[in-house]
Order: sequence, then C-alpha cells, then structure tokens
Amino acid sequence: MMFTSTGSRGLYKAPLSKSLLLLPTVLTVLLSVLLPQYQDLFIYNLQVVRQGKQFWRLVSGRLICLDLKDTFCSSLLIYNFRIFERRFGSHKFASFLFGAWILSAFVDLLLIEALRFMFELKVDVLPAGLLGPVFALFVPFYSSIPRVQVTQLLGHVSITNKSLTYIVGAQLLTSSAYMWVVACSGLIAGMLYYSNKLAVQKLLHVSGWAARCGSVLLEPVFSDSEPTAEAPLGMGATLDIQRQQRMDMLDQQLLLSQLAHLRRNAQQQQAQTGLLNWNRFFPTLRHRGQNRHHEGPQPQQPPYMHPPDNTAVAEEQVARLMEMGFSRMDAQEALRASNNDINIATNFLLQH
Repeated sequence: MMFTSTGSRGLYKAPLSKSLLLLPTVLTVLLSVLLPQYQDLFIYNLQVVRQGKQFWRLVSGRLICLDLKDTFCSSLLIYNFRIFERRFGSHKFASFLFGAWILSAFVDLLLIEALRFMFELKVDVLPAGLLGPVFALFVPFYSSIPRVQVTQLLGHVSITNKSLTYIVGAQLLTSSAYMWVVACSGLIAGMLYYSNKLAVQKLLHVSGWAARCGSVLLEPVFSDSEPTAEAPLGMGATLDIQRQQRMDMLDQQLLLSQLAHLRRNAQQQQAQTGLLNWNRFFPTLRHRGQNRHHEGPQPQQPPYMHPPDNTAVAEEQVARLMEMGFSRMDAQEALRASNNDINIATNFLLQH
C-alpha cells in the first residue's frame, strides 16, 4: 500500500519533517515541565493581538503546542505527511507549510470576527502550535494520495490505507473546544494554496536563499542515511494469515525487482521505440499465486496466454498517477506491468 509501505523507510529524505517532529516536541516538554513560567508568552490570545497590539503572538502562539496531547497528535500527522516532502522536495514542502501558516493566521482573524458578528460568540484564545499547516496538509492528502481498501468491518465499513490518518486528525480536532476554528482555518488555507487561487504560491513561498540556508543547517543534523533493509512485516493473528502476508510481501518484492530490471534494460536499448510490455516477462500476481496451497500432481492446465502489447489501462488510474507528478508514459508502463494495480504501480514509481 502506497502510504503505508513508504512508512517503512522512516524519515529518509525528509529532514524538514524530522525537524518539525523533534524541535516543537522538545520545546513543548521544556515549557510544560521545566519552564512553565514562560508559557504565557506562547498563548495564542487574539484579544491581546487586537486590543494590546501584541502582533508577535501571531508568531509565538502558532509555533509551539502547550498541550502534550496536541503535540502527540500533530507529530503523528507530520510523520504521515512526510511523503509530500519526499515527493515534492524539502523546498516546495517548506513553501506549502509557510504559505498555509500565513494564510491560516488571516483566516483565524476573519473567522473570529465572523463568529462575533453573526453569533455574538466571543473567542479570545485558540489552541497554540503549528496546527494550521498540519490541518492544511489534509488537502493534498485527500486529493493526491490514492485510497486503497484494506479490509471491511462488519461487511459495511471500509478500512483504507488513509483511515488511521483521518482518525488521528479527528482526535486532534476534538482535543479542545475551539480546535474546530483552527481546523477550518487550516483547511481553507490549504485549499487556497494547493489550488493556487489568487497566485498565492508566487506570493507566499520560501525563497531560494532561505531554502539553501535551511539545507545547510538542517540536513547535517536531521538527515537520515538510506535504509539498508525494509522494516519487518506486521504479522497476523494466525499461522495462515502470517503465511499469506509473507507470500504477498515476497510477490510484491519480486515484481518491483523485475520492474526495475526491465526499466534499466529499456534505457540501455537506444534504438528501441514504443512502450515495453512487461506482462510478457512475468505473470500477474493472481496467476503466480494460484494453486499455492495444493499438494500432489495437478491436472494439465492450458498454458497461460499473456495479454498483447496493447493491454488496456484504466485512464482514471493513469490520471491519478499523473496528478502525483509522474509522466503519462511512466504511469502507463507501471500500470501495464502491475496488471492495473495502482497500489503496486505507485510504489514502484515512488521508489525509482
């Protein structure tokens, strides 16, 4: 599964995400345990911003969480959203966070004034921390991450590879009375920046020199070495489930290895034109796994007929892969090779 399988690579190639996990958490612990007398400086109080002109609270109050539960939930979400830093690079990821952080501050003020004017609801203090950009990341998460069903509960409730992230987001949403205001601000800011309405991506971005300075400061400290082995596979409760999970993992590893080998061969053949039909070289997972649990001689089966070179691919799946930034040719090749399995195709394209 695309979103969970990349998790086995930890924080590799995501130094900004790692810094956002460690630094705010350390500061939250310091303010909660060792320096509680300084917590007042980091309260996100909009009343003193309006009346006392303490505009610096729009910065200090939106950097560090003062609640350990909020810190834990936001850290889990940042860890899951690190996939965007890998996909777009640290510079673009930082620009998205910066743009969403600025926009959500303005939306916070607008929402508070709207609540005061329409419902006479006075909201002075909002939850502190880097919460606006965290909720803003749900916009690209919903739009660009494929939804793959994992299982069903009671035959009706679908559990997907994205369910856990939404559950953590819901937990963060219910952690305080006015967290929904911050959540709405973050989602609105994320939609504005992700859709590039009013050309906000040109106005609100991290400059090149700032990105280079951040790279010099963060990468030596927070960069990870490339993982040498995958994390162990989570096993099921019974021996049969464990065996099936192990066979599925081996099937996927073999398929990805063959895809990488065929791609290298295709690049070396300069005179070759057109798309390479990978289905000629190996059967699909469905045919490879059949008769796995049967013993003894089997009746003679007719040979497997491989699909022709022009095997059809679902245009909807091609479009979803192209929305992630992959070329149309690569998307079609990966879908043909994986028998139109968008999960395996996405895994291969992200890892090569």
